[in-house]
Amino acid sequence: MPENFILAAVFFDLDGTLLNTAPDLITALNKSLSHFGFTSVAHDEITPFISYGALAMIEQSVPKDTDDTTKNQILEWLIEYYENHIADFTRPYEGMLTVLETLEQHNIPWGIVTNKRERLAIPLMKALNLSERTACLICGDTTAHSKPHPQPMLEACLQTGVPAKQSLYIGDAQHDITAGNHVNMKTFAATYGFLKTDDTPESWGADILIEHPLQILDWIKTYTHAFK
Repeated sequence: MPENFILAAVFFDLDGTLLNTAPDLITALNKSLSHFGFTSVAHDEITPFISYGALAMIEQSVPKDTDDTTKNQILEWLIEYYENHIADFTRPYEGMLTVLETLEQHNIPWGIVTNKRERLAIPLMKALNLSERTACLICGDTTAHSKPHPQPMLEACLQTGVPAKQSLYIGDAQHDITAGNHVNMKTFAATYGFLKTDDTPESWGADILIEHPLQILDWIKTYTHAFK
């Protein structure tokens, strides 16, 4: 990786990268499953599917012959419950607040590009007092296309006023890395996030794999002038 990369902004995926949303999402899932007469699921079983959305979580939790109407009813109930309990247990990953504070101290804007709907992402960011700090919040329905399409990444750059080639994107799913690479961002795969057992993040095309948020700061310090 070339040294002296000029860093203009850092963008994060939300679930499984910036925030550990698993406790609230899986609680909402199990509440909804119970409401419709299905068996609850273990956290470890369903956490890897969070990055693929609530419907994917439901499809992994109910019998394969469950009809679409029932799955959609579960989805609606889940989302309504989750809206009312959106940050009961959700917190930034250990070290992430230090990352954000360090970026802010050095006047490096940071933003969010997530496939989470605005209906959920906006109140979640507000509940954790992060809304006023982020340079942008691009959600799954902010633009016509969601990740891995490049449009959300370009919209983040447009709103932040930075070129994609001077930006860093961090995510925990293959579609995150694909989206960032589409627009020539530097990309980090967050292996501490919601990965499936058969995921192979080393094959996603990310510039590096990170096992802890603080490694973001180590890379910035090593490869850019941003902290000098």
